Amino acid sequence: MARIVVIGSGMGAMAAAARLAVAGHRVVVYERGRAHGGGVGRFARDGFRFDTGPGLLHLPAVYRDLFVKTGKQTLEQSVELSQVDPASRHLFTDGTDVRLPNASRAGVFQALDGAFGAGAGEHWSDLVNRAREVWDATRRPLLEEPLRADWRVLGRDPYPAAPVRRGRLGGLFGRGGADGPPTLAGVARRELKDPRAVALLESHALAHGLDPRSAPAAATVLPYIEQTFGAWYVRGGMRALADALHERCRQRKVEFHFDAEVTGIVEKDGRAAGVELADGTVAEADAVVSGIDPALLPPLLGGQAPWREGDVRPEPGAGGGTPGRLTVLLALRGTRPADTAHRTVVHAPDREAELAAVFGDGHGLREPCPHPTVTVLRPDDPTVRPDEEHEAVTLTAVVAPHGPVDWTDGTAAEQDAQRLITAAEAAIPGLRDRMLWHEVRTPADTEAETGARGGAVPGPVLAGADGAFLRPANVTRLPGLYLAGGWAHPGGGLAHAGMSGALVAGLIVEGEDWRGSQ
Repeated sequence: MARIVVIGSGMGAMAAAARLAVAGHRVVVYERGRAHGGGVGRFARDGFRFDTGPGLLHLPAVYRDLFVKTGKQTLEQSVELSQVDPASRHLFTDGTDVRLPNASRAGVFQALDGAFGAGAGEHWSDLVNRAREVWDATRRPLLEEPLRADWRVLGRDPYPAAPVRRGRLGGLFGRGGADGPPTLAGVARRELKDPRAVALLESHALAHGLDPRSAPAAATVLPYIEQTFGAWYVRGGMRALADALHERCRQRKVEFHFDAEVTGIVEKDGRAAGVELADGTVAEADAVVSGIDPALLPPLLGGQAPWREGDVRPEPGAGGGTPGRLTVLLALRGTRPADTAHRTVVHAPDREAELAAVFGDGHGLREPCPHPTVTVLRPDDPTVRPDEEHEAVTLTAVVAPHGPVDWTDGTAAEQDAQRLITAAEAAIPGLRDRMLWHEVRTPADTEAETGARGGAVPGPVLAGADGAFLRPANVTRLPGLYLAGGWAHPGGGLAHAGMSGALVAGLIVEGEDWRGSQ
């Protein structure tokens, strides 16, 4: 039995802890905050409860596998999980209103034809079929295996776009060339035609904090995943999933210490041998799992970076330059209408202006966006509201991180929150008349609570773009030190965090030549 110390109690860290404990190891978690879950938080007031992190789960099979392999109770026996249908409603400034059914290719085809005109469904379906090839080609090396040493082969975009003629010489779109590597924005404009369909595709990237102008064409896999495997909600919110995972860890005798900040990683005989805490105590270990942003590790390693020679490493400014989320929590009087969509996306009237505000205008300038794309979450869940005469609603928008924008300016943050509320009125008629109160959460709040630089929210890994959208490997230059969580392979999001925990546990239990479960 080895002694394993885990730094942080985010979803990836707890996933690793539970699996390692089942394998017979003694696991101790040190968390600098007061609660588990990392970015999967909760805000409660006056009988209303809100998720302050992700609101939906994709690829639930990741957590089904985790719960099956770490205890007797399955995921569905631990939480109440249900598919959201429709998966999403989309509102456009020209008045177009389209509802996309959950996990139904034929249903999406019909909905887009009906909303955008004949042929729109076929264009979308063709794109999703190509995205399936991306999924088949990258699922294992990107999600189910530790990052391979020859990771540069993943820098080639696998999106198999159709040939496009360029003058007499012609050319093959999707294979780079004179126009450079293919991007999601390029795919959208060439293959979808209708600007509303373009906005629909790009909104999937934006929701993950990705700029469609630079995200590789392989990002088409994001709508493929949602459309194929569905969007799922946990009764009580995603925080209930974090609570269930924490309880599973406790059942497996994982030991948690909160308000316990790790200030150093102990090295002995060239290996990670434990951690030093802020109070000066040292916790010895045979291996250390870090669930925090790897870019924050050098101070814990005597100024040394954790990457090995030739490894993927964050670009300068990465993490802190990644967008965050502006969230507005709304306590509303009045009953939630029966035909209400769980998730509505109110699209920005000027996507280019929005992207420039969030990601920069080419000269490094970022600023609050006057008219952002707003996601409205309205769960039909009696556990998150005081009674049937009230409704708990969450508004979110992807925004520039804290740093480029000063999100500690309460007056400015409130002005931006009002913009989100104004946009949400398209989805909730009479919204302002129903409001009891609202709470605003900015990237500065995220940074303060989770330690994420700039309040950034990591996105999933993607093939293509010469590896720019990959994350550092789960193994490091220091034997015995491993990386889990959204800032390590295979990236951010609830499902990907769970995958990172599985990979780290496999590497520790089976050895660093382990290539993943078959």
